[in-house]
Amino acid sequence: MTPYWEVHPGSGPFLLLLHGFLCSRAQWTPNLAALRAVCRPVLAELFGHGRSGSPEDVRAYAPESYVEALDAIRAELGAESWFVGGGSLGGALALRYALARPEVVRGVIFTNSMAAFAPTDQVGQRGEEGARSAERVRMGGMQEIDRIRVHPRHARRLPREIHEALLKDARQLDPEGVANTVRYTTPRASVRGELGAIRVPALLACGRFERRFQPHRDFAAARVPGLAVVDMDAGHAVNMQATDQFNRTVIDFLSGSVRTFDQRGRPRDTDMTASTVR
Repeated sequence: MTPYWEVHPGSGPFLLLLHGFLCSRAQWTPNLAALRAVCRPVLAELFGHGRSGSPEDVRAYAPESYVEALDAIRAELGAESWFVGGGSLGGALALRYALARPEVVRGVIFTNSMAAFAPTDQVGQRGEEGARSAERVRMGGMQEIDRIRVHPRHARRLPREIHEALLKDARQLDPEGVANTVRYTTPRASVRGELGAIRVPALLACGRFERRFQPHRDFAAARVPGLAVVDMDAGHAVNMQATDQFNRTVIDFLSGSVRTFDQRGRPRDTDMTASTVR
């Protein structure tokens, strides 16, 4: 089963974008117009979110299964290679995909993601916490989901139009899918111990106002080979709070490689170096 996805018109290679927990495709609305100049955005929604269904088989929620599902989208697009990116939990899954499929990933973009950098020695503890959270969601349904700290209803620094779109999509959240996400996706999403194995161009668009993420920012900068880190005047919702800077930075990152691709995502030459933006 693949999650819901849609492709937007643009010029250049495909760029897969994955939203964060309890968000939706609406997260990327302020970025589409600018990014279409250098790529063709592909928006996918996580299971249980937005327009995606909620698989009964809980194995579908594992990060490794997301890799297979996302690669099925690439195959359906007919792209031999593409860029991938995501915010928060979506960023963790984008990194997981880049690690698992480096031969088809031309670059990975991610924003602040606590899930991606959780200590790998706490997987068991996070799994137990996830199981308890999942049970609360199953018992409390949408009422319990509304209480979760990262629900869009608690956001205070988003543009009004985007905030309203996220709230509208939040009404489509499926408690079973959300429960399975906190039980099987988030606790296993960390790539902290594998960052040194990333071999594709990588960009971290970092919201510098989220203080708890800054140690992870420094950790990533020290571990990921050639990582470009751009600090932006934003908190956790980087692409929505620092929209112009995010758009310019991503365009600069993509433009270092975008000219080397044909319309099927095939490299035209051997110049695969992404621009470094500091």
